[in-house]
Amino acid sequence: MLEAVTSEIDKDTDVDDIVPAGLNEILGRVAEGDQAAFGQLYDQTSGRVFGLVRRLLKDSAQSEEVTQEIFLEVWQNAKRYDPSKGSATTWILTMAHRRAVDRIRSSQSTRDRDQKIGLRDLETEYDSVSESVEIRVEHERVGEALKRLTELQRQAVTLAYYGGYSHSEVAQMLKVPIGTVKTRLRDGMIRLRDELGVTS
Repeated sequence: MLEAVTSEIDKDTDVDDIVPAGLNEILGRVAEGDQAAFGQLYDQTSGRVFGLVRRLLKDSAQSEEVTQEIFLEVWQNAKRYDPSKGSATTWILTMAHRRAVDRIRSSQSTRDRDQKIGLRDLETEYDSVSESVEIRVEHERVGEALKRLTELQRQAVTLAYYGGYSHSEVAQMLKVPIGTVKTRLRDGMIRLRDELGVTS
């Protein structure tokens, strides 16, 4: 039969209170560059580190990557560990938590940036039929307004704006001084503006 074995460890005792002396010593050897000690440290803590990171990140591949980064950081910064500030396990898990949170923030920032760029580059739909109708109606309004100009104003405006001729070319074509062309254009444009209801 099985006999109940009583443990000298109280049920309220934290695991960190049991193991730290060993891990603290191992971490001290890691600080001196002992690769075998690093292997021991990894074997004893990697499960908890990966579990913490996995719980925060939810993604296995990213969790593995962050766990690897954490142990690289442990290897590089083991000399900075101060046993008076906490156990080796606490130091490593704090580092793991910080790294996981940094990865979450970085991922969120990347998603936000990609979304902003995507929205910026998204072509807005427009109704080409509606646009062509608006242009046609606008042309008709301008045509009606042109009919209300004097014949001289209409000729100057039509040649300059629809024909693309310069003021001096319009003056030569109409056989009038350039000043007269400018006056007719100015008066014609003022009248068009009034007819179309455009405010300056």
